Amino acid sequence: MMTPLPLLLVALLSSLLPLASATALTYKLGANEKACFFSDVPTKGAKVAFYFAVQSGGSFDVDYAVVGPGDRSVLEGVKERQGDFVFTANEPGEYRFCFDNEMSTFAEKMVDFEVAVENEERAATLPSKQGAQPEQTSVLEESILKLSAQVSTINRNQKYFRTRENRNFSTVRSTEKRIFNFSVIEGVMMVTMAGLQVFIVRFFFQGARKGYV
Repeated sequence: MMTPLPLLLVALLSSLLPLASATALTYKLGANEKACFFSDVPTKGAKVAFYFAVQSGGSFDVDYAVVGPGDRSVLEGVKERQGDFVFTANEPGEYRFCFDNEMSTFAEKMVDFEVAVENEERAATLPSKQGAQPEQTSVLEESILKLSAQVSTINRNQKYFRTRENRNFSTVRSTEKRIFNFSVIEGVMMVTMAGLQVFIVRFFFQGARKGYV
C-alpha cells in the first residue's frame, strides 16, 4: 500500500530542511546608545544568519559588530544602512550582536534585525516505509529545495522593499516638515515686512507734516 502524498511530503520536509531557530526584532536605538543582543549556538559548524536594516532616524546608518565566544570578532561595520550575512560558527557558545549609535548626539534609530541559527544535520535517507520509488523521491527533494530557496528569496525581497518603503516615508515626512517650517518662516517675514513698510510710510508722513508746519 502506497503512503499518501501529503504524508510523504511531510517526511521529506522533516528530513530535508534543517532545524532552525530565529528571532526577529525591531529596536529603537537612542542617541549615544549601544545595545547588544545575545544568541546561543549549541553546536559547532552551525550556520548563523544575521540581517539588519535601519528603518528610520538620522542618515539611516549605524555601527554594528558580531562577537563570538571569547570576545572574538566575527563581523563589524561602521555607518552601514543594512546588512545580510551568513557565517559558520567555529565554536559553540554565546554570540553577541551589537548596534552602536554613539556617533549620533540627538538622532534616534529604528533598527529592524533578525538572527537565525540553523543546524545542518539532515537525515541521510528517508524511512523505508514510505514506499516511494527513488526517482520519485529525488524529484520531490528537488522540488522542495527549489520551493525553500524561492520562499527565502521572497522573504528577503519583502524585507528589502519594507526598508525602502520606510525610508521613503521618512524622507517624505522630513520634506513635509521642512516645507511647513519654510512656509511659517515666510509668512512671519511677510507680516514683518508689511508692518515695517507701514511704519516707514507713517514716519515719512509724520516728518513731512512737521516740516510743513
